[in-house]
Amino acid sequence: MEKEMHVTMPQASHTPFIEPALEPVMKKFPEQNNKAGMMVVGMFLVVVLLGIGTGYTFAKRGANSASNNAGTGVTTSNSVASETEAGINDEKAFPDTAEGVIKEGGISGEGTHRLERGLGANKDVSLSSTVINLQNFVDKKVEVRGQTISGKSGWLMDVGKVKVIQ
Repeated sequence: MEKEMHVTMPQASHTPFIEPALEPVMKKFPEQNNKAGMMVVGMFLVVVLLGIGTGYTFAKRGANSASNNAGTGVTTSNSVASETEAGINDEKAFPDTAEGVIKEGGISGEGTHRLERGLGANKDVSLSSTVINLQNFVDKKVEVRGQTISGKSGWLMDVGKVKVIQ
């Protein structure tokens, strides 16, 4: 019997594949103290409830104080609110004055109202106010006290006080 010989060709060497150690993707967190977790949840609820309570309280107070000032929006102690006068008595904050008739609509897109001074349209004053509802004084001759603001129109004033003079 003849022996058969098999010749095998050497194969190219491959780097051996190293299989990574399999670790779970999600790790378990250490057990927490149940009392500490409940304390955090309790504190969160207390903060939320206090926030809701203070918001409700301030909303109620704001509505009551605004209604006490005849729609002028003035809520300070040195303010005036009547049919002939409204605003804040603060000459330092509102140093500028002008007289004329308040009309609806500003000048050149500035202001909510204008003060016609009787000196020609180019001498009128654009008016806006963060303190007074100027609509209450439309078509009345008034003296306005305010702060001049830079603008496109000839004169733009933030009105702080209005007083009817006729």
